[in-house]
Order: sequence, then structure tokens, then C-alpha cells
Amino acid sequence: MYFLFDNLYFPPVSEADEEGILAVGGDLSPERLKLAYNRGIFPWFNEGEPILWWAPDPRMVLFLDELVISKSMRNILNRKQFTVTFNTNFKEVISNCQKIQRIGQDGTWISDDIVESYCELNRQGIAKSVEVWQDDVLVGGLYGVDLGHVFCGESMFSKVSNASKVAFISLVKHLEEENYKLLDCQVYNPHLDSLGCREIDREEFMGILKSE
Repeated sequence: MYFLFDNLYFPPVSEADEEGILAVGGDLSPERLKLAYNRGIFPWFNEGEPILWWAPDPRMVLFLDELVISKSMRNILNRKQFTVTFNTNFKEVISNCQKIQRIGQDGTWISDDIVESYCELNRQGIAKSVEVWQDDVLVGGLYGVDLGHVFCGESMFSKVSNASKVAFISLVKHLEEENYKLLDCQVYNPHLDSLGCREIDREEFMGILKSE
């Protein structure tokens, strides 16, 4: 495991340990975050702990044409009970992701420092959000880092049933229209699996990431 200091550097992702941890320390400056994402690395750590940088193997991804939309979800989309916008209220989205209560999770990894750093990335046009509205109220959304050909999803929230799924599906359709190659979902969870995401070897992921 590599310990980071002030210099902008990451070791090769092949040096990550079995859990996927590549490095510890450093900072959350926009320059370091941009370097990390472009090299297949992302921060994930509990508040009050050192920054951990991850490059897991395997990697959870969605190939855009493999999106799974259930019949019930199609009915919800067809009823148009939600309105979707793109990158119009990033701060509110990440703040909701920070505050939302999640089953089986004590606290949040989205610290105030994370919020501040990704809001700066948003101002630079790199971090982006999807907002889901119902009766002009923000009820769901997601945010991530946009690399131009790969979108790295970070977190999503839902205040009413299915709002986060609407955000996810809307993002995928947008990325497909813009000829993106992949949606990076980082690590496995069953909710993502139900939407068509799957794990691939880190080497395959890195090959796609480098093929702009």
C-alpha cells in the first residue's frame, strides 16, 4: 500500500491490495481527484479516517446497451410522474446523498470535505448531477465524474420510491445518446446488478478507460 503526500502521484492500479485499496493519504484537491479518476482510482473512506484510494478488481460497470428496465419501471416512466434535469442543482444532489439514511449503514462516507471538493469539480464542468423532481420538489438524483467517454457514478438518493432508478435510467439513456462507452459503478451491490450492471476485470476496465 502506497502512502501519499503532497506530490501529485498514484502508483499503478495493479499495486492495489486484494480489497482494492491502492493508497492512503494525500488530499481531495481537484487536481488530485482528476488525476485519480483518469487513472481508474476513486476515494472512499469514513469521515474522520485517512483518505483511502481504491482501484478494485473486479470492477462493477454498466455497458449501456445492457441496461435492464423492469416492466413495472417502464410503466412508471411512461406515466411521466417525474421530471428529470441534468446538472442544474449539483449542490442539492450531493447534499441529499450525504444526508439520506441508508439501511444497514451508520453515517456517511460523504464528508463535508467531499462535498466541497466535488462542488469545485462541478464548477469546473467535471462532476455532474442528475435531478429528479416531483411537483417541483427534488425527490431523487445522482452525481458522478464525467470523463467524456466514461461516467463514474458516485452516489444517488431517493426520497420517494423509484426516484433514484429514474435518475439512473435517464443518465444511461443520455450517455448512450452521447456515445459514451461505459458507466462505472465501482463496486458490486445487488441494486446495481438488478439494473444490468456486472463485474469485469480491472484490466478490461482500464483498457476502456484509456481508449478515449
